[in-house]
Amino acid sequence: QVQLVESGGGLVQPGGSLRLSCAASGSIFRTFSIYDMGWYRQAPGKQRELVAVITSGRSTNYTDSVKGRFTISRDNAKKSVYLQMSSLKPEDTAVYYCNFSPSISDYWGQGTQVTVSS
Repeated sequence: QVQLVESGGGLVQPGGSLRLSCAASGSIFRTFSIYDMGWYRQAPGKQRELVAVITSGRSTNYTDSVKGRFTISRDNAKKSVYLQMSSLKPEDTAVYYCNFSPSISDYWGQGTQVTVSS
């Protein structure tokens, strides 16, 4: 069974930081290192959007709104992907998910809620 489990969300004040984690499990992830992985988010009333991507070669790419504030990383030995978020803004409030890049619909997890509010 393939699972992607996100954690690390919470309530944070504007300007604060959070580090999200995504742990992968299942037979498909025996070769986790070969997959491009992404962090996505869905804000209330909006479509899910791709926030950051890290390739198998560790190249990274970000949506414009988070460039310079978010950093995606991976630990292949732990089969995990991380999203370090800093200088958080209220508009970053959303449920954050990890998935392959491009995403595969069968593998969406529960996500982790990030709320940025004073």
